[in-house]
Amino acid sequence: MKFRLIDIIKYAIPLVVAFLLLRFYVFKELSLADMIATFRQANYSWVIFSGIVLLFAHWSRAYRWRLLLEPLGYKPSMSRMFLAVMIGYFANLLLPRMGEVSRCGVLNKMNKVPINAGIGTVVAERLFDVVMLLLLLCLNFLLEFNRLSDFFIQFFTDKFGSFSQISSTFYLILIVGALFVAGMGFWAYKNQEKLWKIAILAKIRDFFLGMWEGLVSVRKMQNKWGFIAHSFLIWIGYYFAAYLLTFALPDSKPLGWMGGLTILMMGSLGMAAPVQGGTGPYHLLVSSALMLYGWSQEEGIILATFIWASQTLLTIVAGGICFVVSLFINSTDIEPVEVKDTPSQNYNSAT
Repeated sequence: MKFRLIDIIKYAIPLVVAFLLLRFYVFKELSLADMIATFRQANYSWVIFSGIVLLFAHWSRAYRWRLLLEPLGYKPSMSRMFLAVMIGYFANLLLPRMGEVSRCGVLNKMNKVPINAGIGTVVAERLFDVVMLLLLLCLNFLLEFNRLSDFFIQFFTDKFGSFSQISSTFYLILIVGALFVAGMGFWAYKNQEKLWKIAILAKIRDFFLGMWEGLVSVRKMQNKWGFIAHSFLIWIGYYFAAYLLTFALPDSKPLGWMGGLTILMMGSLGMAAPVQGGTGPYHLLVSSALMLYGWSQEEGIILATFIWASQTLLTIVAGGICFVVSLFINSTDIEPVEVKDTPSQNYNSAT
C-alpha cells in the first residue's frame, strides 16, 4: 500500500501543478467558450499537415537512436525503434521523464537491448538535444535581439526577482553539503575494493558502466554525419510542426519565420518543465512570446493552447496505437543481433 500511495503522489503532484497553472494563471481571464469557438473555425488541413511533419521528426529521432545502438551490436528494425520512441512520448504524458526509461524497456522486450545500455544512448541523445537547443536559442536571440532581450529581462525580473534575497544560511548549507559529498566520494574511492564486494553495489556499478558504454557509443559510430544530419532534421521537423499550426486559426496575425523560431524555443523550454507534456509552462512561455509580435494575450494563449492540444492529441493517439502494437510483439519475434560484451562482462572476465 505504501508503494501505491507513493506512485499516486508522483502522478498527482505534476498534474495538480499543471491544473493550478492553467486554471488560476493562464486561463484566469480567458473565456473557454470563445476559445472552443475559435478551435471549431480552424482549418484542420494545417493540423494534418503539421502532424505528418511531427511524425517524420519522431521517425528521424528513432533512426538517430538506432545509430547510437549500432556500435553496441544492436540493430533493431526501424519499425520497432519508432514504436519505442512513440511509447516513450506517450509515457511522458503520464509522468514527466518516464518516457526515457519506458522506451528502453520496450526495446528490451522486443529486441533484448539491455536497459542500462539503452538508457546510456538516450542520455547521449538528450545531451545532443541540449546542444542543439542552446545553438538555436543563441541563433534566435541574435536574430531577434531587440525583442527577446527585453522579454527575458522583464520575465525573469517579474518571476524570479526574489532570488537575490537568498540568505547567507542557504549558501552555508550549500558549502557544507558540497564538502560532505566530496568527503564521501574520497572515502568511497579509497575503499572501492571493499565496496565492490557488496552485491548490490556491484550491480549498481555494472548498471552505470553499461550506461557509460551507451553514452560514449557516439565515438564508435560509423555514420557520424548521418547522426548530425538527423539531429538537424529532428529540430527542423519540430519547427515546421509548430509553425504550420499558426496558419490554422482564423484571423491569425502574420508571424514570420523568426516568430516561428521563437515559438519553437519558448515551447521547448516549456516542455522541459517537470509537468506532464509541459502543461502550463508551455502555454505561459509561448503566449508571452507571441505578445512580442503584436498578438494580444488572449490570442497568444489561444494559439499556444491550440498547438499544445494538437501535438498532445497526436502523441496520445499515435503513442497509444504503438503501445497496443507492442503488446503483440513477444520474445519469439526477436530479430537476431550481434551482441558485444558489456563493460560488466569484461570486468567479470578480467577478475
